[in-house]
Amino acid sequence: MITGNKGEWSEAYVLLRLLAQGRIYAANENLEQIDDMYFPILKILREEIKNHKYEYTVDSQDRKIDIYFNNNLVKSYPQNQFCEEADYLYDKITEGGNRAFAIEQSEEFLKEIGCDRLAAPSSDKTDITMQIHDIQTGYSPVCGFSIKSEIGNAPTLINATGATNFIYEVEGLDDEQIDSINAIDTKTKIRDRMNRIFGEASSVKFVKVNSDTFANNLMLIDSRLHEIVAESLVVHYRDGLGKCREVVDTLEESNPLGFPANGFYEYKFKELLCCAALGMTPATVWDGHDEANGGYIVVTSAGNVLAYHIYNRDFFKEYLMNNTRYERGSTTRHGFASLYKGNGKTYLKLNLQIRFI
Repeated sequence: MITGNKGEWSEAYVLLRLLAQGRIYAANENLEQIDDMYFPILKILREEIKNHKYEYTVDSQDRKIDIYFNNNLVKSYPQNQFCEEADYLYDKITEGGNRAFAIEQSEEFLKEIGCDRLAAPSSDKTDITMQIHDIQTGYSPVCGFSIKSEIGNAPTLINATGATNFIYEVEGLDDEQIDSINAIDTKTKIRDRMNRIFGEASSVKFVKVNSDTFANNLMLIDSRLHEIVAESLVVHYRDGLGKCREVVDTLEESNPLGFPANGFYEYKFKELLCCAALGMTPATVWDGHDEANGGYIVVTSAGNVLAYHIYNRDFFKEYLMNNTRYERGSTTRHGFASLYKGNGKTYLKLNLQIRFI
């Protein structure tokens, strides 16, 4: 029996809905459909097992879906059947709880068309691969898209790990203050510790990113991005601001790095969000290429399936900026929010995690 959470079932829903539509519409920065901007879908490709390749070809003229296995035609279905199955699956997803659940009818149909797995591995940025037709150029590229669903719990964009810790030197605290701050173990201990540190220390200065790999990835995007992210974490932990838009607006106003004009922080931070969405992960060496080279697909709470493609990348960046927030992970698991000594100095680690709103 196949079980999955709402996000995992949403990936199967995207497959059914896109085959039913035969096209994918673009979205603006407010996640609204742009009616005159869409890409006809020629085929969707899946390879759950190596050398077991399924192709779902859209025959728009005859309104049918032809399914090929290793280049051999094995089945054909009327396109409206995919519409009916997508409608049913959407209803069942919205009815589902917070934990993994089964949807028997949808499982039967998915297996019938060669799908035994709901979602791509969590390590993959590409959740669905398809060949689309560019009406303007006549080109028909094969593109990989990442999928995010608004139906279930909001997914993370940058996951908290030890690699996402940023190290700061803290000055002006004596041993008694350090021990007192580290002893704070309230339900709001992170906030309470930060209030003490930023209220009593004479300075909190960024030193380095804990992970050399993440530091290099950030510098590949922009040579000063590690500094910008470090300053954004100070704003988050010191001022209690959560939304990425609020944090970046604060940086634009205070300009701690002394950039010569407005817009530097916003532009560079949008690049970080976009790269994280399309390929970059903190703990893996990144070459600067988008793994999800087609873009990003969003399933709205109403069940619409919309895309941010290379042509509307600016809309995508604005959407990311306005729909993400900082989140605080486990201090024990990720080893941050405690003061510690080294080389006669006092240090603090602050952790980066960003989640969709």
